[in-house]
Amino acid sequence: MNIAISHLKKTCNGELKITGSKSESNRLLLLQSMISSLVIENCSNSDDSRVMKQALRSNETLVDVHHAGTAMRFLTAYFSIKQGRETLLTGSSRMQERPIKILVEALQSLGADISYEKKEGYPPLRIKGVTLTKNRVSLPANISSQYISSLMLIGPFLKEGLYIDLVGDITSIPYIKMTKSLLERVGVSVQFEDKTIRIDPVEKLDYQLQTVESDWSSASYFFSIVALAEQATIRLKSYREDSLQGDASLRTIYNELGVKSYFEEDNTLVLTKMKNFSLPKTIVLDLKVAPDIAQTIAVSCYGLGIGCTLTGLHTLKIKETDRLEALDTELKKLGAQISVTNDSLTLLEGNNFQKNCSIPTYSDHRMAMAFAPLALKVPLQIEEAGVVSKSYPNFWVDLESIGFELKKR
Repeated sequence: MNIAISHLKKTCNGELKITGSKSESNRLLLLQSMISSLVIENCSNSDDSRVMKQALRSNETLVDVHHAGTAMRFLTAYFSIKQGRETLLTGSSRMQERPIKILVEALQSLGADISYEKKEGYPPLRIKGVTLTKNRVSLPANISSQYISSLMLIGPFLKEGLYIDLVGDITSIPYIKMTKSLLERVGVSVQFEDKTIRIDPVEKLDYQLQTVESDWSSASYFFSIVALAEQATIRLKSYREDSLQGDASLRTIYNELGVKSYFEEDNTLVLTKMKNFSLPKTIVLDLKVAPDIAQTIAVSCYGLGIGCTLTGLHTLKIKETDRLEALDTELKKLGAQISVTNDSLTLLEGNNFQKNCSIPTYSDHRMAMAFAPLALKVPLQIEEAGVVSKSYPNFWVDLESIGFELKKR
């Protein structure tokens, strides 16, 4: 399904409730599978979380996570401790190109029985669940935080708990802290000092209810919309000022782009367009703690006609697509002067909107949603628009509710 998208009035007002964070949801779903007394509210309705639920409930040998990278990493650790169970964990053709060797080797060093079905270092994986015999593991700190979180999530269920020693500079600390906080919320003792994480074992936890905060990555598209609109006030329900999500840094970043944000008493995040705001000529950001919002920020800056230099983006090379190359290709198509490296993006000041552009999504939900707000400046077509279901199934409906015009093609 392709969608032609435009916005004639350039004014956006409304109130929305975005689905729960898939990062929080997938962590809690894994914990729930090990702790029967755990109840989850506002769980994400994303494809990734649906796949995670199905995998955790499955009794089949073959488990296919499709495009869900978080599920692949978390389930690799999870199935390694399911004693007596053999699992063939696989995914889409793109998933089979995404490296997982560092996590596999870390688990093997603890005693896990994991082998590669095809290419060494990549899914599919054959995992035979065993009792892990060791309780200390070392791995690089500049890798995807999901490798580290997957180990943390099984730590409480190992006989002697788990020590994780991180080597080098740590990437995406907020996501490691999110995992730590969620473990603590369900009653697990976790210490994170210097570059060592210690997780104590648990035997039994009492009934408890955990409510998932709405997703900040999904909120980023509405920050972009407010920045690009001529006038806007958008209220987003079920957010917290003390968020565990690294992408909450959006508030500070978009304040530089003319978006004021504040909280009302009922956990409602309010976004408003600042009047008579003087935009900077360019912004410089290190996004190593929040790389998922890089696409949104780059598109916002082009729409506003300002430059940006974004660094700390090395993990974008191994996402659903090579997001840096995809941004380079599609923003150039729209008229941007942009260059990328293996871990950075530089966009020059100014815009020269090319009309009637069709943006392919590369099987990447964030490409579709990051480019959609630009329809406030120039009509676009988004190809394979249904890809948004991976993280935000109601995205197009929510855009229509604030004045965007959509036509299926």
